[in-house]
Amino acid sequence: MLTIGYIGNGKSTNRYHLPFSMNRDHLKVKAIYARNPDKSEWEKAPGVLYTNDIDAIMNDPEIQLIVVCTHIDSHYAYAKMALDHGKHVLVEKPFMLTTDEAVSIFQYAKEKKLIIQCYQNRRYDSDFLTTQKVIESGKLGELLEVEFNYDYYRPETPLSVTQFSKFNSYLYGHGVHTVDQAISYFGAPESINYDVRQLLGPGRMNDYFDLDFFYPSLKVSIKSSFFRLKARPSFAVYGKKGVFVKETIDRQEEHLKLFYLPKGHADFGIDLPEHYGIVTYLDDEGKYHEEKVVSEKGDYARVYDDMYQTIVHGKEKVIKDEETVAVMRILEKGIEGCS
Repeated sequence: MLTIGYIGNGKSTNRYHLPFSMNRDHLKVKAIYARNPDKSEWEKAPGVLYTNDIDAIMNDPEIQLIVVCTHIDSHYAYAKMALDHGKHVLVEKPFMLTTDEAVSIFQYAKEKKLIIQCYQNRRYDSDFLTTQKVIESGKLGELLEVEFNYDYYRPETPLSVTQFSKFNSYLYGHGVHTVDQAISYFGAPESINYDVRQLLGPGRMNDYFDLDFFYPSLKVSIKSSFFRLKARPSFAVYGKKGVFVKETIDRQEEHLKLFYLPKGHADFGIDLPEHYGIVTYLDDEGKYHEEKVVSEKGDYARVYDDMYQTIVHGKEKVIKDEETVAVMRILEKGIEGCS
């Protein structure tokens, strides 16, 4: 059993963590710290201690893992506090404010012989897992170009923001998902072209980005906008023998917003046939094929499974320190041109 305490009682904890950490028999959520634990739009989880005493979590000998789900500007302080109390740590993304903070906290955890990791749950998105399956099938042949798209039509969001914030930018808040996916699967690129914009003008929110990662024989494009009335395909993969297009995104978030939770619902997050991607390719005999690809099952709880295996059984970390540092470095570099 891995026993968990949370810092923060907002949307992150309640929507993106508790439905998954409370859906595994080898995990136990014991306590949640918040400054005002009784002031929340979320129902309290049964059997969990809600407290405004941070020491109640930090000094509890049963709690092995602290999960930091607060605003990014407090990630470093809470992570260090947890490490100082002998706890392993899982930190929401973006991991830290800066690359230097990320490098520092990883080193500090190593000195303490403890585990600290970023919560990169989007590695377990259905669309990303399905795209990997198609690539690894070999049907596309040698890869030439891959597109990761993460679009919204939510103009009210950037319109409501009247000043620029590096850490509340679209690149930091959403690019962290797709940049990590690309780094986790393809590794660090040889070079990157950054096109990071404020579509409403200087001094406003960063609401658009288009990053091109260049590898020896492959280009990976990562694109997002708040002003896409019709979203681009979630993934498009082009090879020398074929193409795969996955129009729709993973459905876990859709279900979470409807409070249709994984516990008790076997169809949680599962794609229907109309969501399946299409692979089009020429086989070894030159024959044309066009097929629907049944989507893989996404499951954000797999991040917790990974942490359990690392902490309890000493397995190697799935989300590597150097990958998280690379993501932080790309976010910092990308946002430099905005102000």
